Amino acid sequence: MRPRLGVLLLTGLLAGPLAATGARAQQDAASQAQLPGSTFTAPLQNRPGFPLVPFAPRVQTLPQLVSPDRVLARPGEVTQSEGGPVVSGPLGDAGRPAGASAIFGAALFTRDATALSDAPNPNYVIVPNDRISVRIWGALELEALGIVDPSGNLFIPNLGPIRIAGTRAGDLQRVVEQEVKRSYTEQVQVYATLLSVQRIGVFVTGFVRTPGRFGGSAADSVIDFLVRSGGVDPARGSYRDIRVERGGRPIATIDLYNFLLEGRLPPVRLQEGDTIVVGRQRAVIGADGAVRNNYLFEVPGRQMTGRELIDYARPLPSATNAVIRGTRGGQPFSRYASLPEFAGLPLGDQDSVTFITDAPARTVRVTVEGSRIGPSVLVADRDAQLCQLLDYIAVDPLLADTRSVFLLRPSVAAQQRRAIDEALDRLERQLFLAVSATTGVAAIRASEAQLVSSYIQRARRTQPEGRVVVLDDGRCMPLRLEDGDVIVIPERAQTVLVGGEVVAPRAVVWRDGMRIEDFIRAAGGYTPRGSSSQIMIRRASGELVLEPSAPPRPGDELIALPRLDPKAFQIGSDLLGLIYQVAVATRIFL
Repeated sequence: MRPRLGVLLLTGLLAGPLAATGARAQQDAASQAQLPGSTFTAPLQNRPGFPLVPFAPRVQTLPQLVSPDRVLARPGEVTQSEGGPVVSGPLGDAGRPAGASAIFGAALFTRDATALSDAPNPNYVIVPNDRISVRIWGALELEALGIVDPSGNLFIPNLGPIRIAGTRAGDLQRVVEQEVKRSYTEQVQVYATLLSVQRIGVFVTGFVRTPGRFGGSAADSVIDFLVRSGGVDPARGSYRDIRVERGGRPIATIDLYNFLLEGRLPPVRLQEGDTIVVGRQRAVIGADGAVRNNYLFEVPGRQMTGRELIDYARPLPSATNAVIRGTRGGQPFSRYASLPEFAGLPLGDQDSVTFITDAPARTVRVTVEGSRIGPSVLVADRDAQLCQLLDYIAVDPLLADTRSVFLLRPSVAAQQRRAIDEALDRLERQLFLAVSATTGVAAIRASEAQLVSSYIQRARRTQPEGRVVVLDDGRCMPLRLEDGDVIVIPERAQTVLVGGEVVAPRAVVWRDGMRIEDFIRAAGGYTPRGSSSQIMIRRASGELVLEPSAPPRPGDELIALPRLDPKAFQIGSDLLGLIYQVAVATRIFL
């Protein structure tokens, strides 16, 4: 069984075996140990040398950990507009700008006009003048090609007339076969097919791109004739008010939203001289933000409610609120509402609704790197603390340096970046705005400017890592986790990295009893700008030790800082202090 990192961190310096005797020792080894100062439990390892050390403060809530194989996407990230991703449309149009700018249904008429077809769909109803082919073999050999007469009958030799008009094209085979087998009861095979349908002309008018009379077949749908006319004018025409008139009287009203959303289209059989009229566009309401359908939706001659727009726009699961922008009484109008409240609100023409994610995430996602055993991603309650989460990280105590755990935090890295940029800006202003009293001083300042400018350029290219020191002499400090944190568990090292102002920067093998001077000597000694009074130790955890009195530990970095005499620099001691401040943060030295 692997020990947990939280237990190892709370053991300090391996002060000795945990005292337990008799039945109590067996009970403790078989149960979970309640960590002092925490409501969290961690398995007590059956190994000597790991005493528990209390830490503070006491945590009152337990993190609700989610399975590591389940990664939760946090809504409202920096790459999302107003807390939610913006979905572009129409579908497939990658170049469309963000925001609702396309009317819902316009993509229906982006294809070319359909060619006339003699192959009707199965729902087509046979009418007089349709051409039908019938072939019979077996007890009767017959092949006939006929036209449905005005009475609706198809005449087949040796059989007589068969009532065909009013039959669906998909039922033609069954109807003819039944009629043939009434006369021929012996083995007989029948094959019947609709060859061509009646040619018709239909007028398309109203708010379409190209009104006029268009030819087709009686098997064509209303959409086929709309496509031939260029489709509904998206700026003026209605997708929800389309009438089919015959003899000046309406016979059907079509709402294309029923077809677009559910695939339902009224069974309208067009005839010669019919007229398709597209009505004028009614109220239009836009939806964008955290939605699946980012379009302008038409309201069919009445007021739309928020619930209807939710059904049309289909907000993402992360959406929690809606921002309504529009006009009421000739004045600008805006309102912010939760989704349950928004569902009951009325919407007006030209309203724009942005669905956003405005609820704090209930969980945080933390990554584990370095010497670990087990999952690399953990998800916990947003109020979980580092000390709690460490109990869920298994490590190998022989390989993991549990006293050097540190945290990488993106928000801290951003703060460091801003602070460094501000410091470098001040450095540039102080350097290049300084006044030289003499020609000799000007020459010195020019030399200094070249040196410092090179340093500034390197410092600006360096990205701070956002390291947070989370341990105090091996003990975990109370720290609430943030989403995106990275817990780093260094591996145990046997070397000390010696760098800075030394002749040969290198990794030196650590040995017990070595002093700071021994490490410097192993790296070739100091450069002319190095000095024993300018020494800094950077712990593996990120902790900085200035003017150290004790030698470095395995995994530490020993840095010999450059000796900069304020008297040798005309830019002044305050400027040198600023240089050191930036150098420590960026690890770049003059």
